[in-house]
Amino acid sequence: MTEHRERHTGEKVYSCSQCEKRFSSQTGLSSHRNIHTSKYKCTECEKCFPTRSYLAVHRRIHSGEKPFECNVCSKRFTMALSLATHSRIHSGEKPYKCHVCDKAFIVSELLYKHMRVHTGDKPYKCHVCDKAFSQSCNLTSHMKVHTGDKLYLCSVCDKRFSTFSTLQRHKQCVHSNIRSYQCSYCGKLFKTNYALKRHESR
Repeated sequence: MTEHRERHTGEKVYSCSQCEKRFSSQTGLSSHRNIHTSKYKCTECEKCFPTRSYLAVHRRIHSGEKPFECNVCSKRFTMALSLATHSRIHSGEKPYKCHVCDKAFIVSELLYKHMRVHTGDKPYKCHVCDKAFSQSCNLTSHMKVHTGDKLYLCSVCDKRFSTFSTLQRHKQCVHSNIRSYQCSYCGKLFKTNYALKRHESR
């Protein structure tokens, strides 16, 4: 019963003792453990596989062979499972559903990441200031605060920004005359939602 529930929630409570990779089912963990005792090794990258057929599928990564084609958009894949997952984009099927807010996802990994919204789990921690994040991409973006990297250039005034969202906000506030946010009390228009909220709180 527990394993069945974990398959739907995306929780990964089973951890491999050798590499610490996590799985949502005991079956997945057992299958993964075969990798550590495998005798079929890839000559290109030295990864090991439990069977000759698994190795043959893996070799497609190096050869570029993609025998499975999507009949909607013609995108090609090395594995049938990857094609099946991709096909959900076209069908709209989202089998992995959050039991808290009913939001649904195409793959279990996305549900697993989403669950952090409800649990408050923030496994990605900044080693400089100890600030923590629920997703690795947010930590990567945050690190630019410490490194000083400003890769996003404003095409109007040449000012640089550390994140794309900050650049977009700059363009909206400084260079744009579009005022999409309207006060429901007095009808005054504002460039940003932040400016509107600040106005309404006064």
